[in-house]
Amino acid sequence: MGKNKENKKQEELLKTLGDFTSKENWDQFFKIRGSDDSFEWYAEWPQLKDILLPHLSSPPAATSDGGGSSSSSRGKAEKIQILVPGCGNSKLSEYLYDDGYRNITNIDFSKVVVLDMLRRNVRLRPEMKWRVMDMTQMQFEKESFDIVLDKGGLDALMEPELGPKLGNQYLSEVKRLLKDGGKFICLTLAEAHVLGLFFPKFRCGWRMSIHAIPQKSTDRSSLLTFMVIAEKDNLTSFSQILSSIDQSLIAKNGNQARGLYEVLESENKIRSTYSSSSDVLYSLEDLKLGAKGNLAELNPGRRIQLTLGEPGCSRFTYKAVLLDASHSSEPFSYHCGVFLVPKTRAHEWLYSSEEGQWVIVDNSKVARLIMILLDSSHSDASMDDMQRDLSPLVKQLEPEDCKNGAQIPFMAASDGLKQRKIVHQATSSLTGPIMVEDVIYENNDEYISRLFPCVDVIFRRLTFERSKNLIQSEALLTRVGSQEVGEIGQKKTRISTKHKRKGNQRRSVMAEPNNDLRVNHNYLASSYHSGTISGFLLISSYLDNVASKGVMAKAVIIGLGAGLLPMFLHECLPFLEIEVVELDSVVLDIARDYFGLKEDTRLKVHVTDGIKYVREIANSELANLATSNHCLVEGKSSVSSGSCTVPLAECTSLRKTDLLIVDVDSSDSSSGLTCPAADFIEESFLLTAKSSLSEQGLFVINLVSRSSTIKDLVFSRMKLVFTHLFYLQLEEDVNIVIFALNTEAGFEDDCFHQAPDKLSRLLKLEQGLRDQILDDARKIKRLR
Repeated sequence: MGKNKENKKQEELLKTLGDFTSKENWDQFFKIRGSDDSFEWYAEWPQLKDILLPHLSSPPAATSDGGGSSSSSRGKAEKIQILVPGCGNSKLSEYLYDDGYRNITNIDFSKVVVLDMLRRNVRLRPEMKWRVMDMTQMQFEKESFDIVLDKGGLDALMEPELGPKLGNQYLSEVKRLLKDGGKFICLTLAEAHVLGLFFPKFRCGWRMSIHAIPQKSTDRSSLLTFMVIAEKDNLTSFSQILSSIDQSLIAKNGNQARGLYEVLESENKIRSTYSSSSDVLYSLEDLKLGAKGNLAELNPGRRIQLTLGEPGCSRFTYKAVLLDASHSSEPFSYHCGVFLVPKTRAHEWLYSSEEGQWVIVDNSKVARLIMILLDSSHSDASMDDMQRDLSPLVKQLEPEDCKNGAQIPFMAASDGLKQRKIVHQATSSLTGPIMVEDVIYENNDEYISRLFPCVDVIFRRLTFERSKNLIQSEALLTRVGSQEVGEIGQKKTRISTKHKRKGNQRRSVMAEPNNDLRVNHNYLASSYHSGTISGFLLISSYLDNVASKGVMAKAVIIGLGAGLLPMFLHECLPFLEIEVVELDSVVLDIARDYFGLKEDTRLKVHVTDGIKYVREIANSELANLATSNHCLVEGKSSVSSGSCTVPLAECTSLRKTDLLIVDVDSSDSSSGLTCPAADFIEESFLLTAKSSLSEQGLFVINLVSRSSTIKDLVFSRMKLVFTHLFYLQLEEDVNIVIFALNTEAGFEDDCFHQAPDKLSRLLKLEQGLRDQILDDARKIKRLR
């Protein structure tokens, strides 16, 4: 009969353990078990005592019977404030009390067990405190305890199917309640999902160690209990987690110990990186505790990288950067604002580098900017969803003197488009994903608006996924036979592109597919193309001489894009022979099929490496032969050297070039250099470029970067190679077109007044386009 009763009791107990976070289940568990039948999760006192007591501050020296100590040590122990959350009916607190630690507060959300334990101890241990309380929402003042001693509580909250929310809330409470120098001592099975929350939570400003609890000789359980200790230390430090665990445990307790070692090794690598780097991700919780000073006050020039949101506490977690603007950025439009950066652009220099981020701060006119770098985990969420999720988080970062109840504004980069229609997509092994799209802009150039007052103007764009924000090429679509063209304009956008547009609002209607729409090669949509051509004024006298003799000048363009620049030059400078070099045959096919590129005797495309092609020109004997004989300007049909005569046609492609234009994007936008690719600003290539030029030749390079450091580096390298340098500033300091003359004779400053007239005579263009190019030409300055 007694055995059946015990079996029934065990069955009832097992039913209560379905959910370790249920108050009702625990109440039932303790009612069935009774107050006198204590239950020890994990280690028992004989195994725990020797390893635990040394880690309690000022432990008393126990007497021979285990119940007393010297008066001095006992006095110190009695002052130590110890909290035991989730105490259950364990005897751990009783053993500590009997060892001299009298200031112990026990809490549990089960009223049943708290009343049982109070009755059991009220006479024997009158100073011990018992309270009914939820360990995830404890009603104590901050920094109330020296020790928080957890025996299985965290593990109970971290049931895998329940997620990390309760465990996260509990650990936040522990951090709040500990005094400086206080310790969180956690007895745990050290499962990966528990340590994966625990270790990062105590990463900044905590010294941590982990120890294995010895097992009883009679214990056949394969699971070990571990003691993890987190001591509140310097809030700016990132200490390695120390371990006293014997390596032999891996052999004896394979999966459990191996999983622990893997998590421990991974965490220590992160801490090591943070210790030696300024790129540290702080948690919002650590910042509120003072890890980087007082966040309630604006600190001009302060920049902090952090994570916002926590598993179970918000829908998403976010990587963020807090930036307090300098006084020089005043007046401010807002005291605090949020700037959202989409995943596709988060890697770009403007958003990923410190220098770029300060550019955003200056432009936003916000005293404290919180930049949110979105990733793939946010791809299914709308902007409204993320704003709702972020609002309570960023509110905690608002400066104290700005908390007037006003809503914090949310901003995001805009592409300025009304409508977009994908025309073609391709993938290249060299360039990656490529897209051709037709777009209608929200704002158009005023001239375009006057030219097309009743219809939306459609532009065709070429973009690469690797540089999604950079428009490689853009063309105006007009009806077949139409001669209407617009002026060079600037596209309105808040991000780095090759060209911008501004003007009046337009209605938003994307035209239906129409076979009579074609790319208009008499129009330049890209301001840097106009800027490139404006620099021809620097050799306008030479080009005028070539044109007047009825011979051809040579231009080499590195980087085809959609072929718009070579096609435009082909139309407006009929004395120009154009060689285009493109590494990717897929790009060439797209330029032919979707942008109307056509080759002839004056325009050829070579699929090869641009640097190699320029090197071949620089090193070619035929090029030197043709150049030394001045055959082009003199109108010769062949060149001679000694007894050798070479037909001019054979050395045309390798003769020195009069115009060398580099227009190649960088595949690594995170470097801060969008154009050109880094290889094209190396000194070795610049020397090769100079050698490939004719005596009167002009080298043109399109530089796109917001980094003043990178710009200065490019300028300094070019000054080492070229004596005479000029530049044209475009697009709010983003684009700079650099011009370098090969001749040592240079270009006299007073020639700037005459050169535009010569260039104007050379350009076979309508008045509007010619005027725009000449306006750019007048803005060219000498690079000192």
